[in-house]
Amino acid sequence: MLPPELPPLPALTRAEGDFVDSFLQVVDLLGRINPARGADTYSALRAAQALPAQAMALRDALTAMHMRGETELHSATLARALRVLDGERRAGRVALPPEATG
Repeated sequence: MLPPELPPLPALTRAEGDFVDSFLQVVDLLGRINPARGADTYSALRAAQALPAQAMALRDALTAMHMRGETELHSATLARALRVLDGERRAGRVALPPEATG
């Protein structure tokens, strides 16, 4: 049985696509650095080393949007794109895990 088909990505400009991709890459790295979820220092260190380059890519995508006259973020459209790309799960790794009870 095939998995359910994902909804299509909303129409994005190239810069918006780069923005969403860069944002999710930064979120993934922050999730790997999160001390409440990490397992070892080496993977957190590697993620922390990669973070500045990804932050620059995020900055560059936003700069491109601004320079092209894209002065507004279309939050609803970008949120749909993030959901299609599993952004909720990925961003959840940045948050603290639920407190263990018991």
